[in-house]
Amino acid sequence: MQLKSAFITLCSAALTFSLLVSEPLKAQTNFTLPDLGTSALQALPLEKEQAIGEVMMMQIRGSSPVINDPVLDEYLTTIGRKLVANANDVRFPFSFFWINNSEINAFAFYGGHVGVHTGLIAQADNESQFASVLGHEIAHVTQRHLARRIQQQQDNSALTIAGMIAGILATVVAPDAGIAIISASQTQSAFSQLTHSRSAEQEADRIGMQTLNNAGFDPRASSEFLTKLAAQIRYKYKPPAFLLTHPLPESRVSDVRLRAEQFPVRLMNASLEFNLAKSRVLARYDNKPENAEDLFRKLLRENTYNNTALKYGLAISLLDQKKLDEAAPILDELLKNDPKNLFYIDTHTDLLIAQKKADEAVKFLADLNQYRPNNQVITLNYANSALEAEQYELAENILKSFLLEKPDHNLGKQLLADAYKKQDKLASYHEANADVLAQYGAYLKAADEVQKALNFVEPTQLVKQQRLKALLTQYRLLQKELARL
Repeated sequence: MQLKSAFITLCSAALTFSLLVSEPLKAQTNFTLPDLGTSALQALPLEKEQAIGEVMMMQIRGSSPVINDPVLDEYLTTIGRKLVANANDVRFPFSFFWINNSEINAFAFYGGHVGVHTGLIAQADNESQFASVLGHEIAHVTQRHLARRIQQQQDNSALTIAGMIAGILATVVAPDAGIAIISASQTQSAFSQLTHSRSAEQEADRIGMQTLNNAGFDPRASSEFLTKLAAQIRYKYKPPAFLLTHPLPESRVSDVRLRAEQFPVRLMNASLEFNLAKSRVLARYDNKPENAEDLFRKLLRENTYNNTALKYGLAISLLDQKKLDEAAPILDELLKNDPKNLFYIDTHTDLLIAQKKADEAVKFLADLNQYRPNNQVITLNYANSALEAEQYELAENILKSFLLEKPDHNLGKQLLADAYKKQDKLASYHEANADVLAQYGAYLKAADEVQKALNFVEPTQLVKQQRLKALLTQYRLLQKELARL
């Protein structure tokens, strides 16, 4: 029931938000499927697509296990940006985020948002395989497959655009749940609208493979990964989540294999960053710490070479079990051999804080912050260490500078709210807390926080009073707009 009501809320939110930027979506349904993605602009202008994407992203933050892990975010964003830089028809900035889910899946939706399940990297054999799925999803966005789906709306009068938007979000984030919601209230033909068509899949395969090649990855990895998924269908009753929204007939596998043969063989060195990210996921998200320890000890016994990433995974599993004396020498060795590695810096900071050495962590990160200012891994660890060391003003200043460059960074906003609270700056604390809530679309709660902030503003602070009152009016208006439909 909670999941269904969340998506009903999303329908209203998405449609209402669209009213703020252009005509209602309801009025734009009499179109046919175009041959090219650009003609989808008739049904869904780019600014409206971005607005709907932001509303859907707010809903995902509030209802899905989105991971706020700076080190994994940095890795994913680096790979994603490399692919986007080598893609064609990019119309707006892309954003990439992780979902804590062991199913093999990735999805893209309006406005260039790409979500990746932790299970995808856990099951990928190499970085090119992982990147091949991202390239495929980027192609769905650049070719505007979801926008083109709206133009097919006239072919199914039983499915409203609001319902379709909700269903898209349901099926891409949690395919089993999404299909159940749709099947309970819509026809099978309605469900067919919520999966990518065979032609869309072929187009995304073709364009994604070219992007993969242009970005310097092995284009044949696309074929490898689809073959791997096809094998799972044969041996499992339940197919991977990715295939519930990305049909995989035999013809598609054969087509991808043939396309892959057109590219030259590209020998790729093993990516340490990929293996470190995979180890981090296996240690911290896909397994309980004690099970992860067993897994990495077993893998280390079986691997006599290139086991750096396995040692890193073992160190995380030990740290998360509070086995600090066992984790410390492993992390010390890794950091000594590669002192600028963000994975090691992040986990070493966690170790120092666990050892009650927050002051040492602050000193450790101060120099690194000078070397790479406003890097999210270093800066957020620096701020968090300052909070743990009770250097609250330092934490506040670090985070203010960081958020000037990255104003939408959710974890940065949360840490800043913590810094204000620790200093009893209650007006600033409640205002910052309102900003965090607004990112989840919780405008009513955000308005309540602004009202609390006003209670702590001195009568002489007229400018701040006026600014907060304007913010209060804005949040209340947004809440009314969401509730209207």
